[in-house]
Amino acid sequence: MSEIKDFQSRRFAKTYSDMLASPAFSGCARFFLEELYSERDYSHRDAQFAKVAGAIELTFPAPVIELAVTLAELHEATEELDLQMAAEWANLPAESPVLRYSEAWLMVGQKSQREWQLATVLHIGKELAELTRKRGLRLLLKMMRRPAELAGLGDLQVFLETGFDQFKQLAQNTKLVDEFLERIRERENNWIIELFAVNSATHKAKNAQSSDWAFRALGA
Repeated sequence: MSEIKDFQSRRFAKTYSDMLASPAFSGCARFFLEELYSERDYSHRDAQFAKVAGAIELTFPAPVIELAVTLAELHEATEELDLQMAAEWANLPAESPVLRYSEAWLMVGQKSQREWQLATVLHIGKELAELTRKRGLRLLLKMMRRPAELAGLGDLQVFLETGFDQFKQLAQNTKLVDEFLERIRERENNWIIELFAVNSATHKAKNAQSSDWAFRALGA
């Protein structure tokens, strides 16, 4: 599955190279890349998220609970899709990674799940921005570091604090938050549409050559 995750991480970095270089968006874009689209092994952190339903209400402030549960659901769904992709990838010829990835994508299908995945990523971004506007919540999170560590939720604590810190400045300008999330919505939606539109070897090759924002940027 590492090949799938590596491809997806590189694709995200290329698709959002402008945002990663932007003074306004770089922090949030880097946060999304490292925490939601990275090739890192999240198994340890995901094991902590599995505790959300039991321990978190005794550990974290109420406004954070829904966000943490949503994040746990997103990672569970993403891992399942990536496992399915990896199984298909392993049985495909070692051709261009772009063509191999697009074919594995089609074999897995699940368009509604892909759309839910994107909607959930956008929801997490919006919620993080909203939560940073709540007076005193960041300080309260800081105070929860020790209880979170004792509850075995240290990685979740780090995710939340990092997310708060990265979105805080951006959230001071609602238009910037909207622009950041709209760019992600548009580009990821285009990615989904293009991949599901690929239905032949000829079309796959054509798309691989013509998609400047994703395919060609990967050098395939």
